[in-house]
Amino acid sequence: MAHYRRWFLALIVVLVMAGFAAAVWAFDGVITAEALQARIASLGVWAPVGFVLLYGIATVAMVPGSIFDLVGGALFGPYLGSALNLAGGSLGAALAFLVARYLARDWVEARAGPRTKSIVSSVDTDGWRFVAFVRLVPVFPYNVMNYLLGLTHIPFHHYILSTIVFMAPSTFVYTWIGVAGREAIAGDANNLRYALLALGLLAVMLMVPRFYKRWRKN
Repeated sequence: MAHYRRWFLALIVVLVMAGFAAAVWAFDGVITAEALQARIASLGVWAPVGFVLLYGIATVAMVPGSIFDLVGGALFGPYLGSALNLAGGSLGAALAFLVARYLARDWVEARAGPRTKSIVSSVDTDGWRFVAFVRLVPVFPYNVMNYLLGLTHIPFHHYILSTIVFMAPSTFVYTWIGVAGREAIAGDANNLRYALLALGLLAVMLMVPRFYKRWRKN
């Protein structure tokens, strides 16, 4: 098993490096918002497909998803960017969960340490509601939780559905921040509107733990 695990980790590293190299090559020389949009259009369907695949693979490699959310917003805009970011993040979450459950369980348990028991106990008590909570609250490490949740007994379909639904708010927030950054670089006055909307959504998300604790108490 250790032999296969080393090969798997090496494959992930190679795929991430190849993906980033391809992205650098594809967007070499793009320095304006107009040139960026033209390059995206010239790549056709391969631009969104490649982005989702790279996002998923990078998530397994523990690359922060917020980076991709910002880039997705800048590259594809608020609506398509949000959809692609959610697809890529969900793909990575599913892959990491399955790796922890079926391929590298011992390795994940050894590195998780005492946190494993508390996570398993929480999931056994709350089920998909615990997944919903850790996806809604941005302070929980997204990539780490993907692996830790793979060690629990939660059914895969409960895990992935809760992930998709309750990861959406934070995905939209970071996507719109990426859009605001692109618009600011382009000198568009709409960047203020995008930034205010993103900050408003972020403020709502930060209130989730308080409402969750009150709901649990009731």
